[in-house]
Amino acid sequence: MKKQILFILALLLLNIPEILPQEESAESDSVEITLIENFVTPETPHKLVLSYFTSVPAKSKIIIDEKTEINLTDTLSENHKAEIDLTQYKFDDAYIPFIIEAQDSSGKTWQSEPYEFEFPREVKIESESNFLLLCLFGGAVFGLPSPDYVRWGGKDYFSLTKEIPLIFIPSSGYSYPTGYFSAEYSHIFKGPVKNFFRVGYKHIIGVPGIEYISPGINGFTNFKGFNGISPEISLGLFKISNSFTFYVRYRFNAKPGDTSSEFHEISIGLYSGFFAIYL
Repeated sequence: MKKQILFILALLLLNIPEILPQEESAESDSVEITLIENFVTPETPHKLVLSYFTSVPAKSKIIIDEKTEINLTDTLSENHKAEIDLTQYKFDDAYIPFIIEAQDSSGKTWQSEPYEFEFPREVKIESESNFLLLCLFGGAVFGLPSPDYVRWGGKDYFSLTKEIPLIFIPSSGYSYPTGYFSAEYSHIFKGPVKNFFRVGYKHIIGVPGIEYISPGINGFTNFKGFNGISPEISLGLFKISNSFTFYVRYRFNAKPGDTSSEFHEISIGLYSGFFAIYL
């Protein structure tokens, strides 16, 4: 009996090396597709710019909206770059799904996870009255300041702030830029210091369940010797009319070396990249 058990164990041990290589071969048989860059140029003609890697040399194509197939690379390569002129294509939505399909040297095909790109919206003007109405509405929303609650020295104040995004940094995503530089003016009614001018940078990170989370840092001054820094964080909660995002923001303000200068802000507002200038 002991000899039989030892014989069975010996057979199992001899088969282990054969099993392991088979598992490794199965794992190495797949092709990984890693998307690096994905955006549509804001100027016309609009072009979809793609950059991606495959884990093995492969040919590739893109499948847009589950119906349009376009060859991207006809030669085997691991590093892929492509620009697709979107002029001839019509889309019913602003956010267009797509996948990348790779074909290895043996002819096997593999698909990436689903991605999306945002197609720039074009406003069609049907009459002079509509154009005037659009200008009035856009100007009113763009010029609308954000109301702020200010807590300073144990007292409460009301403030109005207007932020103007200046320069946007494109992202590989489809909805928001990587971040943007902005200028801002604030007036605190009856505050110890009433007027502030800020410049800063806001970074945008997509978050499931809401639109984004945006940490930022600003420098501020009242042009009379009251200078400081103001780190902040914003939450983009939901979109309005696909052009604006409603957000809430907390900001801490301080003049270095002067604890009495510290004050807090909580504000709400509308973010929009409608007037964006991209790097």
